[in-house]
Amino acid sequence: MFESIKREIAIIRDRDPAIKSDMEVFLYPSFKAILKYRKAHRLYEKKHYFLARLISQRAARKTGIEIHPGATIGEGLFIDHGHGVVIGETAIIGDNVTLYQGVTLGGTGKEHGKRHPTLEDNVMVGTGAKVLGSITIGANSMIGAGSVVLENVPPNSTVVGVPGRVVKRDNVRVPSADLDQVHLPDPVMNEIRQLKASVAALEKLVLTDKSIE
Repeated sequence: MFESIKREIAIIRDRDPAIKSDMEVFLYPSFKAILKYRKAHRLYEKKHYFLARLISQRAARKTGIEIHPGATIGEGLFIDHGHGVVIGETAIIGDNVTLYQGVTLGGTGKEHGKRHPTLEDNVMVGTGAKVLGSITIGANSMIGAGSVVLENVPPNSTVVGVPGRVVKRDNVRVPSADLDQVHLPDPVMNEIRQLKASVAALEKLVLTDKSIE
């Protein structure tokens, strides 16, 4: 247990620039939620389902982070701020994953069995993003804030929008080290700029034709 606490302290200190001391970690909702999840998950694996859910629901009320005890979570999960985060029963999360507040790893309501997403290693999911269904987010990928992802995402990708679209591939940066949610490509704005440029070119062509007449 002591080793688990030390690991969680190290993870939070490494990824949150606001923290100034180890003692502050004990005030973090994500620290409490993840430790409670580990305990509840062990009970869940032993089929003590009621006790597992009791622990997880109490943790959700205290922290605002709801992690189903059936979820499978690797080492190094960091939930920044955390309020409103929901992780479903059949979700699988790899190592060194970062989730921001308001993230949902949920189901679509149409599936049975594996109903929730799989996030491979080093994935970052931005504020308010929703990843829904039995899909896989490939390693080293970034999901932009507010995106809704309903389809598989290849490794090393950046996804933005509603519905989420891959706008960058083979990004070599690792999200667990690069937590920038702001400087992501904006495909909608790019299309608007291209449309404006096309309209401006057409207007220029029409005005040129009129001046010739």
